[in-house]
Amino acid sequence: MRNDAQEEQAALATRIMRKQAALSLRVAAVFVVILVGTPLANLYAPDFMGSKVGGFTLTWLFLGIAFYPITWILSSYFVKNSNKIEEEIAKEEKQ
Repeated sequence: MRNDAQEEQAALATRIMRKQAALSLRVAAVFVVILVGTPLANLYAPDFMGSKVGGFTLTWLFLGIAFYPITWILSSYFVKNSNKIEEEIAKEEKQ
């Protein structure tokens, strides 16, 4: 009987990890697009990225100021949705 319970817990953990891994990949994809998109925007649209907003060029506004809040938002989104995945699976298991 103990092996069945352990197998069930392992299956549950695997299910949670797979959903969280998919969430991780989505968040990482957004991060990589932003990380790679900035130099590409500088390369292909230098006039646009050089335009001034609040005394900063768009490049420096993004890299120096907006990059960190964007990272925090992505991190918060991941944690919130990761916890949501665990709660949903826990509710399913109780039923």
